Amino acid sequence: MYRERLVNTDVRSEGAHRLQRLLLDYHDFRLHKAGHRLLSSTFAIADWQAERLKSTHRDLYQHPGYHAGLEFLLTDLYAPASMTRRDDNIDRVFPKMVKWLPDHQLEMLAGLVELNLITQRLDLELTELLDERNIPANSVTAEHYCEAYRASQMLEQRKRQVVLVADVGQQLDRYVRNRTLGWLLSMSRTPAEMANLSDLHNFLQRGYSAFRRMDNVDLLINRLVTREQRVMDNILNGHPKPFALPDDL
Repeated sequence: MYRERLVNTDVRSEGAHRLQRLLLDYHDFRLHKAGHRLLSSTFAIADWQAERLKSTHRDLYQHPGYHAGLEFLLTDLYAPASMTRRDDNIDRVFPKMVKWLPDHQLEMLAGLVELNLITQRLDLELTELLDERNIPANSVTAEHYCEAYRASQMLEQRKRQVVLVADVGQQLDRYVRNRTLGWLLSMSRTPAEMANLSDLHNFLQRGYSAFRRMDNVDLLINRLVTREQRVMDNILNGHPKPFALPDDL
């Protein structure tokens, strides 16, 4: 990995400082997680939660205008098992990013990194709480999940996670409305392949395409956030069916 490159890069803007700090935190967390005895269990928990999200937001997930955006969220932004090369390459190109990208784009990338980091930290804590209760990750029920959730010492981070979904989604929407970006992504494919950055380029291309096809991102984000806040309240208050939401949400 490329920790020294992150540390030794000269950063001056607020966005660059934030991105550097978060990439260092994420780098160190990835090393910690890679050696954790429950690593494989964290993947099972991530899969369980991805399926729960698809179920809770089934109407949005099946909507042709939102499906691609939600699929990107669940498979690219929330895919801890398959993005090691992408994450390494972000570290590798960090010096060029802070040199060439405007600060508002660095802030957007920082939000993406923070969202991924918080999500994976929460998954690891949840996995450890389930393990303490002798509950195998591949046998988790809604009741098991909610019990461990209520025992969390990171509830403020869970609230922050929901806020970040809204912030990052709105920033991505503004970002992809710039038509120049699509042209740049198309033109940079071959250079990216030559620099062994195809996975990072494909990630950016998928995100651009997914959000570009959505007409009303604000509606999607508002519903996601409102529903997830209700789910959180339901779990913490011991609701018997925490994932069953009113039709008007």
